[in-house]
Amino acid sequence: MNLETLTHDVCNLVREVGEFLRHEVTNLSSADIQHKGIHNYVTWVDKESERRIMQRLSLLLPGSGFIAEESPELLPAKYTWVIDPLDGTTNFIHGVPMYCISIGLMQGDETILGVVYEVNLKECFYTWKNASSWLNGSEIRVSQTESIAHSLFATGFPYYDYGHLDDYLAIFKHLLQHSRGARRLGSAAADLAYTACGRYDGFYEYGLSPWDVSAGALLVMNAGGQVSDFTGNAGYIFGKQIIATNKSIHREFLKLFTSWKRE
Repeated sequence: MNLETLTHDVCNLVREVGEFLRHEVTNLSSADIQHKGIHNYVTWVDKESERRIMQRLSLLLPGSGFIAEESPELLPAKYTWVIDPLDGTTNFIHGVPMYCISIGLMQGDETILGVVYEVNLKECFYTWKNASSWLNGSEIRVSQTESIAHSLFATGFPYYDYGHLDDYLAIFKHLLQHSRGARRLGSAAADLAYTACGRYDGFYEYGLSPWDVSAGALLVMNAGGQVSDFTGNAGYIFGKQIIATNKSIHREFLKLFTSWKRE
């Protein structure tokens, strides 16, 4: 398997599906929106995007498995695609121009390929095992910021799991008071991609799923950053919590999570 070639094939795929998303956002009506749970939405566009992606990926890597947001019945395999066909559905249904396609490829428990495509700006972030991270043909690196005081962070607000809300708000308050601020785009994939290219110095969130973080985490690491769960370990893909920063501030940032209660 040539991972570089496969990555570029996936980049071409997400650009094509991105055209579909850009077209359909103007045609969406309230009747197209379904509720999966509390504050959790899906549209026929999410499902059609996923169908197109899976169809093509099955051709690119025959016999591969899938972990996909809109198809929970799918199973992993030796090589498993981890797919979010529309990360930022709430933004999408409100016409807010920030949503992504996120595709990771895992070999066992290791992510070996990652692509995040921000649809509105047509920005394709991509990487593969033992490679640099790239944005539309240009190599990207994490920031060189050396302290929280001079850092800008990204986060996401929990929309169904409020069990850690007090801890979360305490960290958010600390960052408001002791950093350059925190932003919430509404797409974890975009937050991770923006951390990889240095727009943000760090990102943290809990309550996430593998399809939210698989591709973006690899982008950050291959761009020179550091990724962990809230305890500093490597359980971030399936552990529902993630910290991604440049290496200079990771230890300082991790200290803010020492009182966090494990699930």
